[in-house]
Amino acid sequence: MCTVTFIPAGDRVFITSNRDEKHFRSTALPPGVYQHKTGKLLFPRDADAGGTWLALHENGNAVVFLNGAFKNHMPSPPYRKSRGLILLDVADSLSPYESFDYLNLDNIEPFTAIIRQDETLYECRWDGKTKYSTQLDAGSSHIWSSATLYDDNVQAKRKKWFNEWLQQTPFPDLEDILQFHQFTGDGDAHNDLMMNRDGTVFTVSITGMELNGKSGIMQYLDLKNQKNIHSGLSFSKATLPR
Repeated sequence: MCTVTFIPAGDRVFITSNRDEKHFRSTALPPGVYQHKTGKLLFPRDADAGGTWLALHENGNAVVFLNGAFKNHMPSPPYRKSRGLILLDVADSLSPYESFDYLNLDNIEPFTAIIRQDETLYECRWDGKTKYSTQLDAGSSHIWSSATLYDDNVQAKRKKWFNEWLQQTPFPDLEDILQFHQFTGDGDAHNDLMMNRDGTVFTVSITGMELNGKSGIMQYLDLKNQKNIHSGLSFSKATLPR
């Protein structure tokens, strides 16, 4: 939810997310397959609100959220609905990009949505007032850091780490990427990829997705409980995007 990478590698695509959370939040449930209106979704479930920060549809589409849009904002609860539930509204669709476009987001806290739909990559942002959408190069690698936790300087430093790592690891697999998400930094625990701000906010889990043309897998590192859980979802031709 707070650090996301997108890495294409031949016939595979990797999407990985570090979830940075406050210490009092309940431990999330590991990824499971849930039936929704348009098909099956694979995602880890937030134990407090029931939503998620990333989800994979059986049609092959994937959605991942980060908190905040372009800059840190002042929260003004109560909000109408949690962002984690909004993600499920977006993901439970044959076209999550169009779903973001038509969803009513009034009184929803700002977020950034990274959407991979039918091999096309979109960056969609809601700043609390306006929606913004950009199509990105799906053949290139990208990194995002949440605006609510990382200022422009820290985001730029993280992009530098990412680019240097890509040069050193031109053909990464999921294990390589999970290692990057766990151990990259310069010793500043507040801003390393696996962060810890004096025990009040810290990285509680890392979820890596590996997608190919037929299926997707999730490897879920529960850092609070030291668990490593694998889940998978086969793609259904009946629900593949057109």
